[in-house]
Amino acid sequence: MLREPEQTLATPRALPANVEAEAAFLGAVLIDNRILEEMTCPLTAEHFFAAVHGRVFSRIAALLDRKAVVTPVTLKPYFEADEGLLELGGTAYLARLTADGQGLLAPRELAQQIYDLALLRELISVGRTLVEKAMDTSEHVAPLSQIELAEAALYAVAEGAATGSEAQTFGTASRASLQMIEKALLSGGHISGKTTGLNSINEKIGGLHDSDLIILAGRPGMGKTSLVTNIAFNTADRLRRDLLDGIALKDSVGAAVAFFSLEMSADQLATRILAEQSGISSEALRMGRISREDFQQLSFASQRLNELPLYLDDTPALTIGALRARARRLKRRHDIGLIVVDYLQLLQGSGRSDNRVNEISEISRGLKTLAKELSVPVIALSQLSRAVEQREDKRPMLSDLRESGSIEQDADMVWFVFREDYYVQSREPKRPIDGDDAKTHEAHAAWAADMERVYGLAELIVAKQRHGSTGKVRMKFEPRITRFSDLAPDEMGASSYGDD
Repeated sequence: MLREPEQTLATPRALPANVEAEAAFLGAVLIDNRILEEMTCPLTAEHFFAAVHGRVFSRIAALLDRKAVVTPVTLKPYFEADEGLLELGGTAYLARLTADGQGLLAPRELAQQIYDLALLRELISVGRTLVEKAMDTSEHVAPLSQIELAEAALYAVAEGAATGSEAQTFGTASRASLQMIEKALLSGGHISGKTTGLNSINEKIGGLHDSDLIILAGRPGMGKTSLVTNIAFNTADRLRRDLLDGIALKDSVGAAVAFFSLEMSADQLATRILAEQSGISSEALRMGRISREDFQQLSFASQRLNELPLYLDDTPALTIGALRARARRLKRRHDIGLIVVDYLQLLQGSGRSDNRVNEISEISRGLKTLAKELSVPVIALSQLSRAVEQREDKRPMLSDLRESGSIEQDADMVWFVFREDYYVQSREPKRPIDGDDAKTHEAHAAWAADMERVYGLAELIVAKQRHGSTGKVRMKFEPRITRFSDLAPDEMGASSYGDD
């Protein structure tokens, strides 16, 4: 006998739910309000299958947040006109919820079951949408794009975030804001986000904030990759040290870091970090020109960094969709708290546009969306146009960003790295030799004095900041080991910069 799969597939099935478990759980909470306070499951009103149960749960949570005692009697005024409750017998239903008290036997298990069944319903919704889109070939067929959208939806389910619950009350948002302010206060009044490891930058921007897209740009040779590598290491190392010191993950200003390097290989990045931490020149490391003592020092630094929560991905020619998919996996597996992309112009768009400006717009929007979706800061390096080289003052401006319109618009912060010694060094006049006239000696002496004034100094220009003021931060740069660090107070002196 032949099967009839069409009939089997078309057979309607009820969505997974347990309305009795929902009623029992609500009854237990109304008998003992402490159950909700002690609950570990991230249950919300949206997880209840019966809409009226969701409304009851929401009202209970709101009253408890105001330190009120919640019983069927105190709930009654809020539900006298509720049409859904009227169908169940009106406010008398609230009293019936507490009649047998069965929910008190296992309230946590009931809450977990309600939560799990809600995730299954959300998963079914994602599956149905995926099947419908895959079956629809009437428009442009883009299977890879559909896979990326499906993975994003599955990630949202894994995080317990229902697609219909994006909006939140101002009360919820304000509590999150207060927690951020409290964290800044406890950290000494400077950091409300993740640390950069550089006090001068932290004081200017308050740390790296979740959901922010930060564009770090500079001309070749300015050290933008070195700076972002320093920050990535500092943030990851702070988390490692905090966890060793017994500080809870939520209280740490460090974070696990995902570093997407489209330009350099993972071993080249690792060499930079080892050079910085061991104090040995990265050039000497690459050439093998080190002593046995240097090698021992290098081995010690390598062992110390074995547990560093820094994840390097050097896959070339990534599309923005593929990068977002990889970032989601790293978030799920390692709970990353910072993403670095080196660099933006090496990413590829979806291939739907033959216009490079539109493609860059798609990429910058995708990075901002990723920052919001995973609730982590994203630092993306960017090139600058050659217009900088045509000016007398080589300090970059926002208009120097390549395809700057969309990048500048999507970014929450735009930083420029500028090292004056790079340009001064390139202007070195002819070195004087015996027999040269006094003018040649004077010109070189003047250049040498100018070089001494600027050597080893760098500026981070904060050209855009949604959270605060713009301005400049002066730092020290050691090119031998590609390390940025804070200037000592006596080095800053009268040459420090204020806000512009």
